[in-house]
Amino acid sequence: MIKSHSFAYLLACATLGAGLMTVSTPASAGLRDAFGSRASAQEQSKAGQAEIPVCSKPLGTIAVIEPEDVVNWWTGQQLPAPSRLIKVFVSKSKCFTLVDRGVGLAASQAERALAADGELRGRSNVGKGQMRAADYVLIPDLISQNSDAGGSAIGGLISGLVGSKAGSVASGLNLRSKTADVTLSLTDVRSSEQVAVVEGNSKKTDLSWGARGSLFGGGGLGGMGVGGYANTEIGQVITLAYLQAYTNLVAELGGLSGNPAASNVSQAVTMLKPGRLLANAKGTGAAVRSLEPGMLLYPTGVKEGAMWEVEDEMGNKGWVNSTLMELAR
Repeated sequence: MIKSHSFAYLLACATLGAGLMTVSTPASAGLRDAFGSRASAQEQSKAGQAEIPVCSKPLGTIAVIEPEDVVNWWTGQQLPAPSRLIKVFVSKSKCFTLVDRGVGLAASQAERALAADGELRGRSNVGKGQMRAADYVLIPDLISQNSDAGGSAIGGLISGLVGSKAGSVASGLNLRSKTADVTLSLTDVRSSEQVAVVEGNSKKTDLSWGARGSLFGGGGLGGMGVGGYANTEIGQVITLAYLQAYTNLVAELGGLSGNPAASNVSQAVTMLKPGRLLANAKGTGAAVRSLEPGMLLYPTGVKEGAMWEVEDEMGNKGWVNSTLMELAR
């Protein structure tokens, strides 16, 4: 977890510390290091502009969804769901390839159903095996939520940990003082590991240091269909909090390979036919053991032609012809 600091400090830190991304801010151009040897954090915040980080290459594909059992705090403020705001960040940053797991997916599934029923024209090229997998799932949320009926504050005190990175944190969204404390949690689809949990926070006074022009103008969020996030004060405060969290997230993930499918453990395979676990890829020497249909094996990633090196559930390692196996479902 990246500890909470001022929005401008973290923006400068992410700009100078993450080689993968570049953030164009006037204040960062002349700084020697992330700690402001030429300018203090306060001076940076006065001179800076809030900018969405831009990456030189994507870190993988991502789906943005709402948390389960969420309190729809945004509807009372006439704001779109926060996932729509985060999707704008993702699209503009080029740090991830965005895949739709909402309305767009439902529409595409309906189209695929038409294809399966033979209703589409020939050569429409719509069918199985074309949909791109999400490497990560990103969930935007307030740091905490409760059922405060007064409407002045949405949030509370979290005791314990969020994942393994966040400690006890207060607040969430205070509508009277116009402060926002938010989180972004990123989960690896293949391993189900929570890769990152980052916080962002902002307050009304953060709007005074030049964030309005570049971020909320027509060239920024103003023309991206996120409504009140761009043109209301509380919406702008929430936007800055999520932008801080997203900037922290990109900086924290800058060391990833950019190929999550290859970086993860290989998918398990199932034996289709009886076979043998061989001592080497050439098949010479005594077999390690016999293999029965339905047995699960775990590829190591080493291959020689059609022969794959695998391990069984007892830890035995050997070689099997890939024609005798299929990917486990």
